[in-house]
Amino acid sequence: MYESDDAEIYDLIHQGRGKDYAVEADEVTGRILEALPGAASLLDVACGTGNHLRYFHKTFAHVEGVDLSQDMLTTAASRLPGVPLHLGDMRDFDLGRSFDAVTCLFSSVGHMRTTADLDRALARLARHTVPGGVVVVDPWWFPDTFLPGYVAGDVVRDDGRTVARVSHSVVEGNATRMSVHYLVADADSGVRHFTETTHITLFTREEYETAFVRAGLAPRYLGAGPGRRGLFVGVRGTGG
Repeated sequence: MYESDDAEIYDLIHQGRGKDYAVEADEVTGRILEALPGAASLLDVACGTGNHLRYFHKTFAHVEGVDLSQDMLTTAASRLPGVPLHLGDMRDFDLGRSFDAVTCLFSSVGHMRTTADLDRALARLARHTVPGGVVVVDPWWFPDTFLPGYVAGDVVRDDGRTVARVSHSVVEGNATRMSVHYLVADADSGVRHFTETTHITLFTREEYETAFVRAGLAPRYLGAGPGRRGLFVGVRGTGG
C-alpha cells in the first residue's frame, strides 16, 4: 500500500495532525494491565511503522509486530532494532506462539470487508493470546456515529519538506470511502501529488461484539479510546 517514502510521509502527517502515540499506548497499556496485571508480552497487529510498539516496549518485556506492508515494516525495523516484525495478513497469520496481550489499533480492523473477514481476524488475534490474556481493538466508526461528507485538511512542515493532506469521506454501501490527496514539496524534488482511496467498513457495535464472542473472547466496549471511536477490550477464556 505504501512505498518507503510514503511510509515516512504517513508518519509525518499523522504526528503533525496531533496523533500522540505515547499517550495512546499508555491508555491501552493501562487497559491491558487492568485486565491482566503482570502482562509481560504483547503483539501489535497492523503495527504500521512501529510508533505504538516503541512505547509498548517500555512496559512489556517482549513485543512483536505484524503488518501487511513490507515498507511499513522496514520503517518500523529502523526504530525498533531487535524487535521481531512479521509480514502477514491479520486474517491468516500464524506466529506459532501466544502473547499476554494482542492489540490492533488505528482502526486497522475496519479494513476487513465482511463480517466473515472480521470473524477470521478476531479468531487470529485470540489464537495468539494466552488463556486469560487480553485483546484490544480500536474500531472504526459505527454506522450511527460516522459523519457522511466529512472533510479534513492539514499542512505539516518538517526538515525542509511540506506535506498537505486533504480528505473527503462518504458512505458507500456499508463502508466509508475515504479519498485522500497529498501534495509533497521539498527543495530537491519539487512538488509531487498522489492520491489514495480507502474503504473502511462501518461494522456495528454488535457485529464487533459477536466476532469477539465467536473467537472465545469476553468483550467490553469502552466509550473512550485513542481515536474517539471507543475501544473494545476482550479477555480470552481460560477453559478448554
